[in-house]
Amino acid sequence: MYTTTALPAQAVSSPEQAHALLALSTERLLDAADALRQAAFGKKISLCAIINARSGNCGMDCRFCAQSSHNHTPIETFPLLAPDVLRQRLLDLARWPVCHIGIVTSGGALRDEELEQVLAVVRSLPSAVRSRVCTSLGRLELPALRRLAGQGVQRFHHNLESSRRYYARVCTTQSWDQRRDTVLRVRQAGLSTCTGGLFGLGESWDDRISLAFSLRELGVDSVPLNFLHPHPQTPLADQPPLDAEEALRIIALFRHILPRTTLRICGGRPLVLGARQADMFRAGANALMTGDYLTTHGSAVEQDCAMIAAAGLEVIRP
Repeated sequence: MYTTTALPAQAVSSPEQAHALLALSTERLLDAADALRQAAFGKKISLCAIINARSGNCGMDCRFCAQSSHNHTPIETFPLLAPDVLRQRLLDLARWPVCHIGIVTSGGALRDEELEQVLAVVRSLPSAVRSRVCTSLGRLELPALRRLAGQGVQRFHHNLESSRRYYARVCTTQSWDQRRDTVLRVRQAGLSTCTGGLFGLGESWDDRISLAFSLRELGVDSVPLNFLHPHPQTPLADQPPLDAEEALRIIALFRHILPRTTLRICGGRPLVLGARQADMFRAGANALMTGDYLTTHGSAVEQDCAMIAAAGLEVIRP
């Protein structure tokens, strides 16, 4: 269990103040972020898990992604899961102590007939499970998002990935503004927003700060922070992963800019944080994704729960 040095729990209100934080030592930066986390969330940690419900053959050209048809990473590809398979996987994950269960599909946007398949599965779930369902189904229009909300889906995930300035170096088949507009439609539909980014793409600290303030302006509810896990046969295959200290400083920076927003540590956690995974809470994280990711292995839920307990924290039970 870690201890913290008493520091004033002060959020930052401008990019200039955020840059000034980076002059702090890692110890002081993390301790200040931990004070902010404790003030907003106490000892409570929220878990989520996801289902890869349609894999690969994505027409987007994201340079980091194993599922892009522009890349040639050897992964399993499959169409939308059959309704009975998807329903059973949702029920299986509902036995875990996770507050949110995400249905994730590859591609620019789920087609109408596929959306109806997903909605039919959601309708068939017990209400206690349905209330925990989240979706990540691409660039949906407002009517489709309202249909999700009308069936009890609580949250929609759609990352901005990076800053507006840097995004064109990440993906050219859609714009940062299109991604932002999807998030705005999610809010208009009455859904909770789960929107964050991916770090280690070659972006600068300016880009990271810009992304954090964009999320703040959008009023995002939950911010997933992902770290690049380089995939073979993608343009970023040879990009060195971030070291643990830099990743922790990113988490702490986001906690200072988003003092009351859920910060959820997701993809790349085992690779980048390694033996320092428990330090993500000291850096300000109050949530994490457990189990496997879309195309890489994660941590077992039992292992994550034990880590949280060893840090003197408590898993929120749904």
